[in-house]
Amino acid sequence: MYISREIIGQLIEQFGQPERAEFRIPVDLKEFERIKASQKDDRNHDVTLYIIKDGQIVVIAKHNYPPDMYRAPSGGIAPGETFIDGAKREAREETGCEIELEKFLLISKVAFELVPRDGRAIDWISYVFQARYISGDFDFTDTREIKEVRLADLSEFEEFSRIMREQPIGGLHYRAALHDTVKQYLIR
Repeated sequence: MYISREIIGQLIEQFGQPERAEFRIPVDLKEFERIKASQKDDRNHDVTLYIIKDGQIVVIAKHNYPPDMYRAPSGGIAPGETFIDGAKREAREETGCEIELEKFLLISKVAFELVPRDGRAIDWISYVFQARYISGDFDFTDTREIKEVRLADLSEFEEFSRIMREQPIGGLHYRAALHDTVKQYLIR
């Protein structure tokens, strides 16, 4: 992992002490292999962004999502990229927005456990931030991954989480758990 304790310490100094959460999420072999394949450069993290614009939150939908399911954008910091630059790049790519990080909300550790259980798991960390919308018109560039960007009220996140939990995908169950955890820490 190339996000060091030193980098996390600097982020805490700049954006505040985050809360912490841990999850264990069961996944089938197909999803386990998909997660493993996403770990290029030994990446085991994402930065998840709750971007606030006019009292609402910028959310994304991916091409494979069912109707009315959205979540906060997220992505990886590339080797050699500063954390802040990587977070801003991910926001531009996935939402078409320029942002400023405001608050370090949460460090979430999850173990994606293979079922049937054989002792294998993939450890993952999400660094979750509240960010302020600066500019942009939702003209995102990551059209391969992202289908739609829009604004959502925090009250809609309960429905997003419900839809995620209905899907047979552990990664979406994790995103639902993040939504449910993060909403209590957002600055309103």
